[in-house]
Amino acid sequence: MKRIGFLSFGHWGPVQGSHTRTARDALLQGIDLAVAAEELGLDGAFFRVHHFARQQASPFPLLAAIAARTSRIEVGTAVVDMRYENPLYMAEEAAATDLISGGRLQLGISRGSPEPARNGAAAFGYVPHEGETDADMARRHAADFRRAVAGAGVVEADPRYAGGATGLLPIQPRSDGLGERIWWGAGTRKTAVWAAELGMNLMSSTLLTEDTGVPFDELQAEQIAMFREAWAAAGHGREPRVSVSRSVLPLADEEDRRYFGLSALREGRDQVGALDGVLSRFGKSYVGEPDAIAADLAADAAVQSADTLLVTVPNQLGVAYNAKMLETIATHVAPALGWQPKGSAART
Repeated sequence: MKRIGFLSFGHWGPVQGSHTRTARDALLQGIDLAVAAEELGLDGAFFRVHHFARQQASPFPLLAAIAARTSRIEVGTAVVDMRYENPLYMAEEAAATDLISGGRLQLGISRGSPEPARNGAAAFGYVPHEGETDADMARRHAADFRRAVAGAGVVEADPRYAGGATGLLPIQPRSDGLGERIWWGAGTRKTAVWAAELGMNLMSSTLLTEDTGVPFDELQAEQIAMFREAWAAAGHGREPRVSVSRSVLPLADEEDRRYFGLSALREGRDQVGALDGVLSRFGKSYVGEPDAIAADLAADAAVQSADTLLVTVPNQLGVAYNAKMLETIATHVAPALGWQPKGSAART
């Protein structure tokens, strides 16, 4: 059964037409939109993490607040830039959030993406070891984080204050099962294989930092197939999760056409360009009449290969508009992909 959630980049700023003029607006509206999405029967509320920008930067307070206001919907990140993270502190924060949610946290992590800061992680106190790249450091942080989440001892006990205990102490609290709900945001086929070998779920967005000349959805479907093959070869004892992201903007009324009608002309095809000096392929946006979008997404090879579809939302247009857009997707687009509403929405 296909899962469908929304992905918010959490933009905010005092610009014309914005309903999220402050960081507080963006945070509180993120909570309200997650509540609305659960009422619509959707499966997930995910947030991008981006430092030194007017976007969401510290996900765990937001996700914990959403978890306290909801009962069923998954809450997650797409993705946390591991260059910036203290692995042990993040393990405590993630475990606490997962306990509040009752085991609904889906934590996307990665090496991160281009950002406005030069050497931003260094400002947080993290620099690569000698011979390491930024990507190496992110993977090292990710490995330390995953070990801590799994309950590995990380610091020697002091018997004077640990009730006589000796050996290595794990972080506290812990949340059983969280380790199986960690996803790696992979930008290439090679990193997808690496994530599979380590037992992380796969999170793939609307960008791949490689290009073979085939359409984006076919390249991404190949990435997913290689991930699944590597997962099977590694012999993990569970089925992996795979998510893809898409920009989906149905034009159901005049308000939609006023906002996004021109986008249907500009963004209906893949784009290829250089990103940080690497030839990359960007997936197209799905803009148009809901029935046409449903047919196009049903023919998208990667959407069909994934178990979870995350649709990006224009969060600065406010909760009411985005809830209306998600309702249109839930009603007129998602059923064509094999999705059914969950919770109380399934009975209405």
